[in-house]
Amino acid sequence: MTGLEHALLRFLEAIAVRGHTPSTVRTRESALRAFLRWAAERGLDDPAQVTRATIERYQRHLYYYREAGGVGVGRGRGRNAGKALSVQTQHGHLTALRLWFRWLTRQNWIASNPASEIDLPKLPQRLPRTILSPEEVEAVLAATLAGVANGTGNSADSGIRDRALLETLYATGVRRRELANLTLYDIDTERGTLMVRQGKGGRDRLLPIGARACAWVAKYLADVRPGLVIDASDTTLFLNADGQPFHGDRLTPLVKRYLAAAGIDRPGACHLFRHTMATQMLENGADIRFIQAMLGHASIETTTIYTRVSLAKLREVYERTHPARAVRAVAPSHDNARAALLAQRDVETDDDGSAA
Repeated sequence: MTGLEHALLRFLEAIAVRGHTPSTVRTRESALRAFLRWAAERGLDDPAQVTRATIERYQRHLYYYREAGGVGVGRGRGRNAGKALSVQTQHGHLTALRLWFRWLTRQNWIASNPASEIDLPKLPQRLPRTILSPEEVEAVLAATLAGVANGTGNSADSGIRDRALLETLYATGVRRRELANLTLYDIDTERGTLMVRQGKGGRDRLLPIGARACAWVAKYLADVRPGLVIDASDTTLFLNADGQPFHGDRLTPLVKRYLAAAGIDRPGACHLFRHTMATQMLENGADIRFIQAMLGHASIETTTIYTRVSLAKLREVYERTHPARAVRAVAPSHDNARAALLAQRDVETDDDGSAA
């Protein structure tokens, strides 16, 4: 085992002990092992051999790297052959590197931090690709039971479970993994509250959940879940047909199926309901900080993206304040507009036809 490998294992152990989620630990390990492979190809096997110039070379490697075949940076992905790494991927790899070398410095593994001055690539501020209208949301929710009514879809029990699941997504805007991790003790249908435990960043948050969602969850708990339970000690709220907790990769196709049943062909699945909830709350007058609390964002900067999504709110302000709005309200017909332009030209022209 090289010095870099040993240092990596100690770092991963340290962040796990500090309470980082298993997902975060896996993400850090994946990024840092890509660096270890790159370093090994250049004969670097000890943290003390890594300099600022080394980190800068690695940053250039990430920027110019193109996917080839295999998995991971340095190996590529066959289906993405020839594609550059996204800015988010580059940012994630370099962030992990900075955290690792900061830890190595504090633990006196190395005398100074070679990654302390590295400039991370600027992340683009992308808007959510799409959201649903209130009518579209209702169509998706209705699709959970539509197949039961006409005999072409899933069973009544799975329809009720899926309706409760989608209602929870829409009412609270929780992330896919947060939804899958909910337990029986995290939701109080009488008080209308839902507790997200160890959400992104290891943060808990208590959320309100609407009366309609509570009613469907209560129906699911009373009529459906008892028939799905295999292990009586399993307190997971939503169970699949095998009586097992849902995994994220199974929630996505489930939601996509109902989107398709409602005739909606758009990218996204679970996160689509999260974006929709936040945007509709904003359009209905919610303060941005309340939306931040609902979504569990550590920074208000992350939440402000929804202020750029809300076209309805922007249109309302535009209609109320832009002078062009008054002009449009009394817009002349095409023929009248043409006559007005000709008359204006005559006024602005001298008798000899030259412009004034």
